[in-house]
Amino acid sequence: MKYGPAVRRRKLGAELRALRVGAGLTSGEAARLVGWHQSKVSRIETGRSGVTGSDVLRLLDAFEAKDPQLRELVVALAGAEDAGGHHWWHAYRGLLPPLYRDFISLESQACRIRTLETSVMPGLLQTPEYAYAVTRSVLGGMPERHIESLVDVRLARQAVLHAETPLHLTAILDEAVLRREVGGKDILQRQLAHLAEVAQLPHVRIQALPFSAGGHIGITGPFVVFSFPNTTDLDVVVLDHLTSSLYLERKDDLTAYTDAFEALLGHALPPEDSLKFIAQIAG
Repeated sequence: MKYGPAVRRRKLGAELRALRVGAGLTSGEAARLVGWHQSKVSRIETGRSGVTGSDVLRLLDAFEAKDPQLRELVVALAGAEDAGGHHWWHAYRGLLPPLYRDFISLESQACRIRTLETSVMPGLLQTPEYAYAVTRSVLGGMPERHIESLVDVRLARQAVLHAETPLHLTAILDEAVLRREVGGKDILQRQLAHLAEVAQLPHVRIQALPFSAGGHIGITGPFVVFSFPNTTDLDVVVLDHLTSSLYLERKDDLTAYTDAFEALLGHALPPEDSLKFIAQIAG
């Protein structure tokens, strides 16, 4: 399996962390063995920082990892940083900030996404005109050609829902999302009709969270939970902010947000009732 940049860094970090623990070393001890600061080892192990093949070899030597196949795998994960050109979003690398490229990489590699949205439609469910209106609203000072390119990126991301092995998407949409007239009433109505169409896909589940649900844990803000095939070690929660995104990978955080999402499913309308609710708003 070919991993995207963000997933690859995190998988590499997980492999190196496991090797370090297996060697009976703390991160501080490993750092001293290779002449680094402990923070560098921590950033590599959590996937926050890239690492060269030569640096990986230094760590493998420090861990006394001598298995040739294992060394080849780990070095390959590190040496593939420049392989981003094989991914479609590489063509937009001058326009997309690194965190957004990482988000797209996670999205393209995930097998399941659970998302709570409280302000706007999820990018994977937006129509072209809605996507343009959102982008224009947030980045109005950007040149028109850049806005159009960002819309192209958002629409290209939706290919994961139509792949041979499609992404499974569960989206909880607050009623505010369904009523906010982004781009005007006509664009919103067509967007709501699009939701009904996409919801017919067997791997897409949409549930509306009406105002009548009252107070719930979701009022603290939107979040996305990415899950990956064959392992939970790479699962991650992403919290979006205006100028950055926060990636949560600790087991306690993952458990807390997964439990919160399951609780929100209970507050939200069932899928069939959600589509009736959306149709009622559209009408």
